Amino acid sequence: MRTIADYQFGAGAGTALFPDGCEFGFSRTGRIRYVLIGGKRLATVRAGDGRLTLSYEGALRLMPALESPAYRVVIDETVVEFVGKGKNAMAKHVIAADAEIRAGDEVLVVTAADDLVATGSAALSGEEMLAFNYGVAVNVRKGRDTS
Repeated sequence: MRTIADYQFGAGAGTALFPDGCEFGFSRTGRIRYVLIGGKRLATVRAGDGRLTLSYEGALRLMPALESPAYRVVIDETVVEFVGKGKNAMAKHVIAADAEIRAGDEVLVVTAADDLVATGSAALSGEEMLAFNYGVAVNVRKGRDTS
């Protein structure tokens, strides 16, 4: 799992995200499906491509290992409460985004002060998030108020 995290997010991400003592949940076919610590889910392995989706707790563990602005989408303060409740982040509210983000990447939605608001899947590339004035930028999976 650490190797997958290092591949997906960069060197050092696996150790930060999955400390010693993690537990695993398995699918009916015997493959790792969930990674947990203390009964809380950190990440899920997507069956289709083997990449990780993050829980809010997992994103909190990963953030210090990723040098800003890596995998971050910064949103306007006026929508922090809305996105924190698990609602999608719209392109018109994005004020900054990592230019390396590609559509489908797992991303961290943060405030300008780099406080985690939510985690989800990018619907647009980082450059498109800034260029577009409409549509969904991030399909939010978990907000801080929905964990």
